[in-house]
Amino acid sequence: MNLLYVNDRRGEYPDSVYAATRTHLDPFPTLQGPIRADVAVIGGGYTGLSAALHLARAGLDVALVEAHRVGFGASGRNGGQIGSGQRQEIDWLERHLGTDQAAHLWSLAQEAKALVRSLAKEAGVPIRDGVVHACRNQAEIDHANSMAAHLRQAYGYESIELLDRDGLAAMLGSDAYRGGDVDWGAGHVHPLNLALGMARLAGEAGVRLYENTYVSRVTHATRAGEKTIVHCDAGQITCDHLVLAGNGYLGQIEPKVAARVMPINNYIVATEPLGDRFPDVLPRNTAVADTKFVVNYWRLDDERRLIFGGGETVTYRFPRDIAAVVRPHLAAIYPQLADIPLTHAWGGTLAITMNRMPCFARPAPNCLSASGFSGHGVALATLSGQLMAKAIAGQASGFDAMAAVPTPAFPGGALLRGPLLVAGMAWYGLRDRLGF
Repeated sequence: MNLLYVNDRRGEYPDSVYAATRTHLDPFPTLQGPIRADVAVIGGGYTGLSAALHLARAGLDVALVEAHRVGFGASGRNGGQIGSGQRQEIDWLERHLGTDQAAHLWSLAQEAKALVRSLAKEAGVPIRDGVVHACRNQAEIDHANSMAAHLRQAYGYESIELLDRDGLAAMLGSDAYRGGDVDWGAGHVHPLNLALGMARLAGEAGVRLYENTYVSRVTHATRAGEKTIVHCDAGQITCDHLVLAGNGYLGQIEPKVAARVMPINNYIVATEPLGDRFPDVLPRNTAVADTKFVVNYWRLDDERRLIFGGGETVTYRFPRDIAAVVRPHLAAIYPQLADIPLTHAWGGTLAITMNRMPCFARPAPNCLSASGFSGHGVALATLSGQLMAKAIAGQASGFDAMAAVPTPAFPGGALLRGPLLVAGMAWYGLRDRLGF
């Protein structure tokens, strides 16, 4: 099953509210025939666009290929949240990696947010401040309070405001949760416009971008002096360096990565604009994510549409009625919106790892890969592209710090990812429904 095409039409954005409200960017051509480049990049999402942009600004000749349109995948259809830190919290990092490495990873994550804000400003894409973390029980609240205190004391991060039950209810316009916090150093953005803005900047920097260009395989260089060849459906790229940035859509192009990175689907709906109705819903225009394993996450866009993600399925094919999958989750938090018309409903494929930390790897000589951002990719995927660009230029400390985090293979490798997806999503979906 090729996830690039099983749920989507070639060369077309999904029927999302992001595609309906995106800024205009002329299509890029399809690669025809053989070309030569210093660096080839596979994948036109945040990771690939960031890598290509930073490489071009460093003076390298870069060619980027995307099977559909730039920003087509998770980068153009996600919840738009620019979260702080790594996917695992700081206590996990300290416990598993030690305080020094944890501090380095925290610093890189801070750089990631700053990089997104800088690129968004350069591209003219607004970012709104604040992401609320909504807790379901007292144990989660106690942990959130402890993490906020630790980040303040040990890392000097003072942007987290704690919220009791009433404070959280006022912030959300819902009493579905027990308490939590709001991180004013985090933010949210129109994700597709961010990707399109990065693509425009990359093109202006001299990157050759090719859309509707499917990569069937790669012939890696195996010794010094050899070139890498990227085989596409209507052409090929001969290059000195290769960046793999396909994330959940990378498929079997690189089996070493596929064994450690599992694609999963998630689903989002958008309501009609709320206008002056329901002023209690997100009155301070923050984004929100809760503590479920299959996370509920939501935000308002600039027209006050509620964009809400949630719900799990145990197959790689999108359900026929995505709205019916997501609406119950929305209504459980906002019963006042139970019957609100939904104008858009779409699915997307992201990628997770066993430990939910991104997989940074060197699959072959002169080849770098970053993927498996596990729902925390707006900032970290953008940073990963910059880190790979720096590594190619000989400054690999950031990339190596991320690559030093172990990312174990899934049991059975890529072969058993499908059965594991079915079993895992069924189990964790049941746990969420039971309140664990």
